[in-house]
Amino acid sequence: MASLGVSGMEARPSPAEKASLRRLLTWIWQIRGEVPLPAGQSAEEAFARLDPLFAHAGTTHARMGETLRVTKKHQLAQDPLSIVDSGTLRIEAAGEGAVLRYHLVSRALLYCFLAPLLFLAVGQLTVFLGTLEKPKTEEKGKKDDAKKDKKGEIQLNPVDKFLGAPAPEKPKDEKKHAAKGAGDKKKDGDEEKKGFSPTPAYVFASIFAALWLLGRVLEPWLIKRLFKRSLAD
Repeated sequence: MASLGVSGMEARPSPAEKASLRRLLTWIWQIRGEVPLPAGQSAEEAFARLDPLFAHAGTTHARMGETLRVTKKHQLAQDPLSIVDSGTLRIEAAGEGAVLRYHLVSRALLYCFLAPLLFLAVGQLTVFLGTLEKPKTEEKGKKDDAKKDKKGEIQLNPVDKFLGAPAPEKPKDEKKHAAKGAGDKKKDGDEEKKGFSPTPAYVFASIFAALWLLGRVLEPWLIKRLFKRSLAD
């Protein structure tokens, strides 16, 4: 429960709530789990079975008692733990046996989570710039139409004007207007394509969001299976 401040009005989260919120936030890019050790397996034997996983290029690890700390840099794609950048593995007693608890950190998951936010921001900025550019384009189009109308006016010669002849009407060719309307629509479509479009940003945001969801669901399962197999071999 949140505790009240001195004034009785301000609610402050309790230490348990802070820890829960921190754990929820770090869940985005950190992988936690546990694997029970086979019956009768000691910590020495368990770490010996896990050693091949940390023998890949770019991996350094150090053991202190029943805790193993791992750091990875420039890991290769062939590394079964290539998504991991650092982490801790600890063997603890659990009931009559023991359990391997691990806490791994992945910058790849963090980047895949942040990338959609970045691309969404770019998309919104693109929409904003497009709204600023649209009035200028419309104003330019109106000026061009006014110039064309002025050029299309039929002027009377001085004699007809002196005799009071009425000014001839402008020709109203429906086909011409229809063609002009179609041309204007095509022109507007081309301008929209050439102008500011947020679509690419939204596409990339969707791709990275899908990658994060896939990695966040699949990688913990793969890592747990890998540890299980290594301990059982």
